[in-house]
Amino acid sequence: MLIGFAALFTGGCTSLPEGIEPVGDFDLDGYLGKWYEVARSDHRFERGLEQVTADYSMRDDGGVKVINRGYATGEQKWKSVEGKAYPVGEPDSAHLKVSFFGPFYSSYCVFELDPDGQHAFVCGADRSYLWLLSRTPRVSEKVKGRFLSRAEELGFETENLVWVEHGK
Repeated sequence: MLIGFAALFTGGCTSLPEGIEPVGDFDLDGYLGKWYEVARSDHRFERGLEQVTADYSMRDDGGVKVINRGYATGEQKWKSVEGKAYPVGEPDSAHLKVSFFGPFYSSYCVFELDPDGQHAFVCGADRSYLWLLSRTPRVSEKVKGRFLSRAEELGFETENLVWVEHGK
């Protein structure tokens, strides 16, 4: 969910993939804070990035400030990008529109969130964008298995997922 996450969000599409439903009764305040990217679809805009995180905080205008950060291994430097997000539809739905470039927005959909708010399964406007986010840099095999099972059940391709390194 990072730097080139920006590339994803230049398309202006805030729709959802067919059959994907955002989490209902979503507590945006509880979702704020730091998330670690554990797994992601492979896209050029995040290729070569490790230790990827997303930090969410409230903006003065009622939206969400998004700061995505990751370490570019090839360049041996940190990269980050700042964006903004706003709810789409009902305020208690886990469907947001996110922008990193001016007026261009795209979907950010949390389609599964564990009851303790420690793991989130997220997709974009189509099935080519998929993330497993966690409040910690690593997750159990049980969480990985649940993520893979749920993603495959919903029609996502999981064989080329990138499992993000977060150091020792």
